[in-house]
Amino acid sequence: MRGWHDRGMNESIIAACDGASKGNPGPAAWAWVVADAQGEPVRWEAGPLGTVTNNVAELTALAQLLESTDPAVPVEVRMDSQYAMNAVTKWLPGWKRNGWKTSGGKPVANRELVTRIDALLTDRPVTFRYVPAHQVNGDPLNAIADQAASEVAVTQLPAGTAHGATALPVPAPARSTKGRTEASGGTGGPKGRGAGGASRSGRSGGTIKARFAGRCHCGKPYAAQEPIAKNPNGWGHPECRTAPA
Repeated sequence: MRGWHDRGMNESIIAACDGASKGNPGPAAWAWVVADAQGEPVRWEAGPLGTVTNNVAELTALAQLLESTDPAVPVEVRMDSQYAMNAVTKWLPGWKRNGWKTSGGKPVANRELVTRIDALLTDRPVTFRYVPAHQVNGDPLNAIADQAASEVAVTQLPAGTAHGATALPVPAPARSTKGRTEASGGTGGPKGRGAGGASRSGRSGGTIKARFAGRCHCGKPYAAQEPIAKNPNGWGHPECRTAPA
């Protein structure tokens, strides 16, 4: 991997950031990877967060990325979290106008992180690009960030170029969804299962346990037996049901 100061990337950079939470909430971590204008990774970093939600991990990853890059250099940020990206590109102006309340009148979740990111984005050339996670032939930078966050969520130890890493994290093979229509929100499953292949057993406070793995509308997956809840976009993480649309 080439050194950061040798990159020759004064014109622009490409970056990806991701967060992971094993259990949501559970052991979590943030990660980012920065590439030159040609998309060649030049440095990466990941850090532990203890026990937090996936959304907190995603927002923290974006904040850490922005704090670790030159604010004068244009950057394209690739993310697989629709929640985090929409929070800072679509919903933020309305939240400010409403006194940091959602359209439903509830306090904005993760306000401190959103405020931190808002300050980092002020007068800065940043563009956002949504990239679906865990796709065959998907975005390679996102796959690296995803793997780094996942590994550090387990180890709870910081990692990356600044910590002596000389190689990039190796992304796990993309998971095929063939034959798993129930897990992806199909409604034609056997009686007793809801959308997302969810089991109706274990209902508590509007949440149920997913029978199969699936994907929340925020863009991140959930595991079998993980608590999920119904939201206007289908089944997903309980905290995502309150996210404004």
